[in-house]
Amino acid sequence: MSSVRPWRDIARRQSRQIMVGKVPIGGDAPIAVQTMTNTLTSDAVATIDQIRRCEEAGADIVRVSCPDVESTTAFRQIARASRVPLVADIHFHYKRALEAADAGAACLRINPGNIGGSDRVAEVVRAAKANGCSIRIGVNAGSLEKDLLEKYGEPCPEALIESALDHIKLLQDHDFHEYKVAVKASDVFLAVSAYMGLAEAVDCPLHLGITEAGGLIGGTVKSAIGMGNLLWAGIGDTIRVSLSAPPEEEVRVGFEILKSLGLRTRGVRVVSCPSCARQGFDVIKTVEALETRLSHIKTPLSLSVLGCVVNGPGEARETDIGLTGGGNGKHMVYLSGVTDHTVQSEDMLEHIVKLVEAKAAEIEAAQVETEAAE
Repeated sequence: MSSVRPWRDIARRQSRQIMVGKVPIGGDAPIAVQTMTNTLTSDAVATIDQIRRCEEAGADIVRVSCPDVESTTAFRQIARASRVPLVADIHFHYKRALEAADAGAACLRINPGNIGGSDRVAEVVRAAKANGCSIRIGVNAGSLEKDLLEKYGEPCPEALIESALDHIKLLQDHDFHEYKVAVKASDVFLAVSAYMGLAEAVDCPLHLGITEAGGLIGGTVKSAIGMGNLLWAGIGDTIRVSLSAPPEEEVRVGFEILKSLGLRTRGVRVVSCPSCARQGFDVIKTVEALETRLSHIKTPLSLSVLGCVVNGPGEARETDIGLTGGGNGKHMVYLSGVTDHTVQSEDMLEHIVKLVEAKAAEIEAAQVETEAAE
């Protein structure tokens, strides 16, 4: 059966499925959103607090760095407190992977360029098998193996792919198949090309990221371009937006990327205009206030906020709730695409918040009723 809107269809690459804790990755599972803590892992309280904020923002998986024994010691308490599965981030010291696996990690992230040789990988595999952990092979353009840099002269797609394939073989030689792979680079062209090549070469799930992407605005743009291209092509099973910003912001940006492509839905999707001299109210301040006031809503629904009647009515027809600016401080409110009533400027913000909250409650109640009937 053909789609009603075929231009919106994305045919996802078919990968085999693995588990990260209770979260399925690959296959027909939703694309998972991941972030990483930036607290000292040895400070369990601070790390747990940050994980809570990430959970509230919608994170499916959180990665936690384990650079020393103090970190893996605290990891046990952190893992017990976390509501989402944790990935232990391991560099240089393979013994930290063994400790983290024993302490409750759902997945071990190892960088093939700095974890050591086959014997050390074998130790990590044994620990993963014993504790039911999956493994993420994390290839990074900034830490490629020396022999590959000598062979290719510089980080390039072929070098990243070869590194990934070499380490996939290492895991498979040890009869380990619960792995996903990333081939990250800060260069968008390099990362996208490497992921596209790897997607054709393997059947495992792929974890997407444009590494060291930058600050909130620049990093969001780079991540949206790079990962957006890949996701639109159907490539990617988990994503992490790497920003020099609080990790909960990474989660929010990740969801916005997925929402824009129709791959995940969560919370209020706001359609708003950039504003101009025609606006009947301050669109920018209103949208900023609404995004803050409605950040607690997890139920997917849509809200259009447009400053005038040029595009306002048309956009309102496509959203659950719409607001269009009018003259003399009197603005039109649309419900389910239909003109419903007006609201004055001074009452507008509180009124729209209440309407959205009521709509979310209505959708949630209908879902509960449907599930009960099944």
